[in-house]
Amino acid sequence: MLFDPARPENAVKYQAVQELIALAGELGRTLPELAVAFPAAHPAVTSVITGPRTMDQLTVLLKGAALTLDDAALDRIDEIVPPGTDLYHPNVWRPQALSDPALRRRPLSGRAAA
Repeated sequence: MLFDPARPENAVKYQAVQELIALAGELGRTLPELAVAFPAAHPAVTSVITGPRTMDQLTVLLKGAALTLDDAALDRIDEIVPPGTDLYHPNVWRPQALSDPALRRRPLSGRAAA
């Protein structure tokens, strides 16, 4: 139910994934390869951290590390998911302290470490 593609918030995510898979295919690559190459193209990214669990996954990710995306590919990714867009909107419980500053700050007299 949570990941049901019929839910509108999920349909948008699934559509973006399908478009990214298609783009990767047009480039002759896989989606994981594209996922590694994309952040590496950004000047503010100093390292791309991956978490392969198998040697096969590592092999695929290393192929992505060697992939250089041209401006056309990067522009297409920006069309699929515009910069600053967040497609992840979890419907999860959040502690009240996230929205109430009084609950995430000690009283002034108790804020010193010593």
